[in-house]
Amino acid sequence: MSRTTSSIKERLEKLKKAIEKHRYNYHVLDREDISPEALDSLKRELVEIETEYPELKTPDSPSQRVAGKPLPQFEKVPHKIPQWSFNDAFSPEDMREFDLRVRRFIEKDMDVLIEPTYTCELKIDGLKIVLEYEKGVLITAATRGDGTVGENVTHNVKTIESVPLRLHTDVDVIVEGEVWMGKKALKKLNTEREKKGEPVFANPRNVSAGSIRQLDSKITASRKLDVFIYDMSRFSQKLPETQFEELNVLQDLGFKVNSHVKVCKNIDEVIAYWNIWQKKKDKEDYMLDGVVVKVNERSIQEALGYTGKAPRFAIAFKFPAEQVTTTVLDIVLQIGRTGVLTPVAHLKPVLVAGSTVSRATLHNEDEIRRLDVRIGDTVILQKAGDVIPDIVQVLTEMRTGKEKVFMFPTHVAECGGDGKIERVPGQAAWRCVNKNSYAQVKRRLYHFVSKKTFNIDGCGPKIIDQLLDVGLITHSDDIFSLKKGDLESLPRFAEKSITNLLESIQNARRITLPRFIFALSIPQVGEETAFDIANYFGNLEAIMKATKEDLDAISGVGEVVAESVEEWFKDKENKVLVQRLLNFVEIEKVSLGKTKGISTGKTFVLTGTLNSMSRDEAKDRIRALGGNVSSSVSKETNYVVAGESAGSKYDTAVELGVSILSEEEFIKLLS
Repeated sequence: MSRTTSSIKERLEKLKKAIEKHRYNYHVLDREDISPEALDSLKRELVEIETEYPELKTPDSPSQRVAGKPLPQFEKVPHKIPQWSFNDAFSPEDMREFDLRVRRFIEKDMDVLIEPTYTCELKIDGLKIVLEYEKGVLITAATRGDGTVGENVTHNVKTIESVPLRLHTDVDVIVEGEVWMGKKALKKLNTEREKKGEPVFANPRNVSAGSIRQLDSKITASRKLDVFIYDMSRFSQKLPETQFEELNVLQDLGFKVNSHVKVCKNIDEVIAYWNIWQKKKDKEDYMLDGVVVKVNERSIQEALGYTGKAPRFAIAFKFPAEQVTTTVLDIVLQIGRTGVLTPVAHLKPVLVAGSTVSRATLHNEDEIRRLDVRIGDTVILQKAGDVIPDIVQVLTEMRTGKEKVFMFPTHVAECGGDGKIERVPGQAAWRCVNKNSYAQVKRRLYHFVSKKTFNIDGCGPKIIDQLLDVGLITHSDDIFSLKKGDLESLPRFAEKSITNLLESIQNARRITLPRFIFALSIPQVGEETAFDIANYFGNLEAIMKATKEDLDAISGVGEVVAESVEEWFKDKENKVLVQRLLNFVEIEKVSLGKTKGISTGKTFVLTGTLNSMSRDEAKDRIRALGGNVSSSVSKETNYVVAGESAGSKYDTAVELGVSILSEEEFIKLLS
């Protein structure tokens, strides 16, 4: 009871009132002020407090509402039918665009005009499985793997009671489905593991994936897995005319098919189905993360076909990104290499979308004011695109009056000198008035030696910090004057590491003009802008003399960037720095973008990992043949080069109809 303070009681009461308010709005008024996931997060915090302080639990608390033999390894199995993944849609607008693409294709490329209908199937959050039957008997069960080759998990899949070992009809068929574990089964499993002192599983999907890949099938059998089958990729008989009929045939053969399928006459009905299941999804024993939407008519499916990654006739209509609630412990300013100050919220650590998050950027002063986020606030956090932590809402009803409004200070010690800061005219950003504080110098040096600039291997942040601390370097050009004797007395600098570092520095003395410009840390100038400027002027002298009007004439360089570049090169200290660097380095005289070839004037976007070359090498080859490289996909993009583990840029390219090149096709094009 010693830890039961008035603040804990106050927090508990605030939680109970907030939960009851949103519960009533959601279940009675059918109004969703916050996401169900955020509401669940509030409930979890309530239970945690009541568990630690059971004497505070009351009958009216929202928490009281009832609601074979081991194998040595897995055999690799080549898939007879490629296993595709789906492109994603995140909003009704995305779905209307998908519908529009389907209709455009029908009007343009099909001989007979057919009005498409759509089947909606629940997207189970589990592990994809591929089952092959010969004469009605299960012969192979495999994981999806990389889509071409999977793992043979037949011995484990046979332990799943809902998987038929023999079909009702002696046919040859390859089917696809999803293995899942129910929430009730997971809860029971975790209870047993807790009793044994074993770590619990975070979610059903993880335990499903782990269970199906057990070398000991007895473990898999004990996990009580289930399966839904949803697709027939090869059939010895004639395939049904529609997706809905196919699901009925699968059921007739003896497969377990999810019963919540619906045929929709138009995209409005699809969106309505999605809205309904956003509210119903948590009531099912299985986890759902969206709705799979497919063109119902097989004739249209076959005409639309596939991209290199996904079917054109189907899409995954995802539910809103996972959201949780947490508290803002502090808001601090982080100094970048150009002196811009970024406010960062320090959060009570919380698990969101599979990872623990303790920080989230607040971007700038205007964003803080828009959200009205304060130190001590309870906030809703989500991962934008399931990657970047983002505060999307403040729960003002959770405020106690002790929250603190964050105000940008007039001085920041890390800015050096008197620490004065200023708001950038015409922007929401604040920056250090002193442009040479230790924090900025350090970050500029990190950038100067990085792979995209001078690429000095073995000279990472820790080495830069060490060299700065002992006074061996102050400016970027000092790196090129380092000698063996300077380094021998430093801790952790052995003979070999000294030799390697000096060799890297020597190799960095030749550099292309775009990399040189990017290395200077000119405000507003990123990698692509540096290339555009370098390619336009051709030499450093012309860039240093360029006026704002000259720079503004470059495609992709706006007024703000032009003004920033002009001001930077007018600064006497910057001019001196450039001259000192030119005493040590040679800027390669290459005619970037002048070679005529199939890439001339074309814009490329790279996504994923390339096996034959690095991302930077690929960019250099594109530019050497007159092409342009962009960091984002738009309608002006000509090609998206998709390597392994291609990301959202791939999906955007599919949506916009941009040509997608595999690595092999890309290399062939450059050749």
